[in-house]
Amino acid sequence: MRAVGLLGGMSWQSTAEYYRLLNELTAERLGGLHSARCLLYSVDFAEVAVLQTEERWAEAAELLAVAGERLVLSGAGVVLVCSNTMHLVAGPLAERVPLLHLGDVTAAAVRAAGVTRVGLLGTAFTMERPFYREHLAGHGIEAIVPDADDRALVHRVIYEELCRGIFTDAAREAFAGVVRGLVARGAQGVIYGCTEIELLLDSAHSPIPAFPTTRLHAEAAVRFAVGERLADIAPAFSRV
Repeated sequence: MRAVGLLGGMSWQSTAEYYRLLNELTAERLGGLHSARCLLYSVDFAEVAVLQTEERWAEAAELLAVAGERLVLSGAGVVLVCSNTMHLVAGPLAERVPLLHLGDVTAAAVRAAGVTRVGLLGTAFTMERPFYREHLAGHGIEAIVPDADDRALVHRVIYEELCRGIFTDAAREAFAGVVRGLVARGAQGVIYGCTEIELLLDSAHSPIPAFPTTRLHAEAAVRFAVGERLADIAPAFSRV
């Protein structure tokens, strides 16, 4: 089995979900006592959050690139960034490590479902910066985001509650309301573009197909680990 490298800690709630999914999916594929062969480099999210807030993206990219290179030197055949938001620096990162881009595997699932217009939920960085929507557009998918008030709500709950392991019914209902707003604007599907959202919502909270990016990313990583070619898993591998 090939080794998968995880760049985690953004937040650790997210990384724990990646680890759980990798192991569960590996056991499903291989049976018995099989578990994932993986390496983890977990950063201090407080440091990363400061870099995000202060727009110091070059420093954030360098931090992740150094960590990713250590994973590769330790035997990782592919690297996953366990964060939708930090794919903002996927370009410079992919120049230094074999990156399996979350956007590519998500786009493949959206296209397979016959969906061309999706709602995008995530942090303000993910919803408001063009990097995520442009990446999806490169796959022929239009992404729309909630209005300003809903974006602020989603971002606040992610950082103040979900990243701290706080999952409430009030937050679920609020997020479900945001999804309904996206449906009213023509979204045919919704991307849960933040791992912590997957811990809050499931498909039952959406009247349209939901695309849980962490699960999709983990499924792609397991396919690589058991021997599939990256070009078959994500045809746009290394293109960001």
